[in-house]
Amino acid sequence: MLNIVIFGAPGSGKGTQSERIVEKFGINHISTGDLLRGEIAAGSELGQTAKKLIDNGQLIPDALMIDILSSKLDSFKESKGVIFDGFPRTIAQADALKKMLNERGQDVTAMIELDVPENELMERLIKRGQESGRTDDNEETIKKRLVVYNEQTAPLKDWYKNDGKHCYINGLGELDRIFADIVTAIEGKM
Repeated sequence: MLNIVIFGAPGSGKGTQSERIVEKFGINHISTGDLLRGEIAAGSELGQTAKKLIDNGQLIPDALMIDILSSKLDSFKESKGVIFDGFPRTIAQADALKKMLNERGQDVTAMIELDVPENELMERLIKRGQESGRTDDNEETIKKRLVVYNEQTAPLKDWYKNDGKHCYINGLGELDRIFADIVTAIEGKM
């Protein structure tokens, strides 16, 4: 199984590159953002809770995300693997993901870190908000999300380095060059 964690600050290109990775390697895509937005659109209890947290720039509780991910992962039959987009975001979540995969006889193959400077992230997210109408892509919420990312999520780099899974990718520049670097990194971990 090819299980990839795609990692980077909001606006670093995780969704764009995930689509390309899925196509290239024939694996499934689990975007926690898409899963949560689906729940919000459906007006479910989970969706209402998630909306309040997201609108305040906060993260969804770990146990809830693990349950959602486990269910989604188990729904894939005959899967070659999965790309996790937007999860894990904390060391506790990385531990929980490792445990969940190990229970299925699997592990994370590679953690792809897309590194983009914060000023570029801000520009990308504001533009995305204007084009898509996403309410969480406004300057105030973006700043909160970047603080949360730097405090809670960035420490995962060292966790995955210690686990031998970390792959650094410069997320600035031409999409095709970034993708080629990702493919080289993944193939080096297979």
